[in-house]
Amino acid sequence: MPLFSSSPSSSSSPSPTSPLPSADGAFQAPNRTARSACWTARDAFFACLDAHGIVDSIGHQEDAARSCGAEEQGLRRDCASSWVTYFKQRRVMEFKRKQTLEKLAAEGARPMPEGMGPPRLDSGR
Repeated sequence: MPLFSSSPSSSSSPSPTSPLPSADGAFQAPNRTARSACWTARDAFFACLDAHGIVDSIGHQEDAARSCGAEEQGLRRDCASSWVTYFKQRRVMEFKRKQTLEKLAAEGARPMPEGMGPPRLDSGR
């Protein structure tokens, strides 16, 4: 294993979907096929988490790894690490948002009429 590697595997070869460096040293953005593979892996991982009743795969890392380890490996293989973190955090945020909206609806809250609320900031003016 390399000295400063963050992955536990001893293989130093990149995965087939690893981004390639461009001429200026930055990594190339994923193409449509790579993004599609990433989203498919994300959907499979989230379906597994749903089947096991796990919402927060970061906070319940051991349970998620035990129940959906293969799906998470696919997610990490097919997606950039920043995307993996984003997807996991967004899943928790969306769950909390849904719970908050359901709680407000149960308390009798109603949506504000159109045009009410804080003014919108237009960037074009």
